[in-house]
Amino acid sequence: MVEKQLIALLKKGDKDVLEDIYTNNKNAFIHFVKRYSVSNEEILDVYQDAVIALFENASKGNLDHIKCSIKTYLFSIGKNMIFKLLNNNNKTVLINTNIIDEDYNEPVIIFDDELTIYQIELQKGFRLLGNQCKKILTLFYYNGFTLDEITEKLEYTKKDVLKSQKSRCISKLKSILKVNG
Repeated sequence: MVEKQLIALLKKGDKDVLEDIYTNNKNAFIHFVKRYSVSNEEILDVYQDAVIALFENASKGNLDHIKCSIKTYLFSIGKNMIFKLLNNNNKTVLINTNIIDEDYNEPVIIFDDELTIYQIELQKGFRLLGNQCKKILTLFYYNGFTLDEITEKLEYTKKDVLKSQKSRCISKLKSILKVNG
């Protein structure tokens, strides 16, 4: 079924579509948020709350003009809920404000009490990249955007141009890590 059809059915309150979305995305969501310091029980609670929020937003018409997939939208809701949960649990959070601008939905958040030596070096190297590389890599690796979504969001004319830019950014980051490592 096409995304717009799913959204229309959600808007009408179709519980079968909601159940399908819930079932089809549950394992991927669990895998997606395993990187954060939350228990399996908390992950499931957050996922259920995110699905409910998705359903409520669809009912209100808030999904009528989204430019990402339902899965991306659902994961974004869930990720924000995880961050809120971690903040409420007094986890130490470092927000890198160097890369926040109008093109970002949220800042890069790093839990500084869990960083390995490699992650610290990676963070330092990332800071040395140009803003465009930071945007591309953050949207792709951190936010989980597809190349098509990034092409649209950053207004690239072709996906292949973005792919080349992303490749150059990764190469540049690798060379920075070699020099500093």
